[in-house]
Amino acid sequence: QVQLVDSGGGLVQAGASLRLSCAASGPSFGLNAMGWFRQAPGKEREFVAAVGWSGATTYATESVKGRFTISRDNARMYLQMNNLKPEDTAVYYCAARASLVLNTSPSSYAYWGQGTQVTVSS
Repeated sequence: QVQLVDSGGGLVQAGASLRLSCAASGPSFGLNAMGWFRQAPGKEREFVAAVGWSGATTYATESVKGRFTISRDNARMYLQMNNLKPEDTAVYYCAARASLVLNTSPSSYAYWGQGTQVTVSS
């Protein structure tokens, strides 16, 4: 069984940086594509960024391009978040799927971390 443990959230001021980590364990076939999602209070879970199995292919939502960088090293995935804004405040979740194809839909990911809170104050 694939298990994901995400960490690295915290309370920071606008303009600061944070680095989220996701440690994965279990069968590697379930970790081909991995991604980060976030969910703010009262809102639906939304896609942030995804990375392919080798780390060479990445995709990020428009609102974080130029500020967030996704990467992975085998079974560990990271999200470097720079120039954080109050609107980035949310619980961030790492996710994984067996397919090699990156996908932005939460329903396409079978495995999820427990979430880590990111709060950005203005």
